[in-house]
Amino acid sequence: MKIDTVELKSIAVRTSQYPEDKKDEFLLVGRSNVGKSSFINSIISRKNFAHTSATPGKTKTLNFYLINDKFYLVDVPGYGYASVSQEIQKKFGLMIEEYLINRENLKRVFLLIDFRHKPTEDDLLMFNFMKHYNLDVTIVATKYDKVGQKDRVKNESILKESFELRENDNIVLFSSVTKKGREEIYTIIEECLGTK
Repeated sequence: MKIDTVELKSIAVRTSQYPEDKKDEFLLVGRSNVGKSSFINSIISRKNFAHTSATPGKTKTLNFYLINDKFYLVDVPGYGYASVSQEIQKKFGLMIEEYLINRENLKRVFLLIDFRHKPTEDDLLMFNFMKHYNLDVTIVATKYDKVGQKDRVKNESILKESFELRENDNIVLFSSVTKKGREEIYTIIEECLGTK
């Protein structure tokens, strides 16, 4: 997949602010500091289009990135960050739930997990939350390059054991540094769009 154009089309906190063009959408969810901005930048082949931050929990809106004028990557606030109050976390949760209920054009969820660590309770809750809505999920194991050779097989096994993957779910081992997994993500998107 060649990325020609990228545009931050909409920044939304409610349904009325979502794009109305019915283009296919791919939702990005994950813990704060899991590397969502780096993932987006890697996928769209831009250095700093999505701003990476040293402070986790910066995203407070639903950000709709229009790619090649064909589909959206939808970035939502990260979960599980302690400094964000419970009230704000609840607001984020309701915002994401409102999105899930209203988006018939949502094709797939990319759930980003830090490959260095065992999936957290929040990761498992988010996965089950997506399954509650019968959504197909790709688990993207980020920061693969930061795990030594001897631990990779073990970490991958833990990942597979942690999630009850269904028929259309899968795992992609990913590194925004080495670009490992990027072509797999492109293939998944193209298959969902019907262009492959």
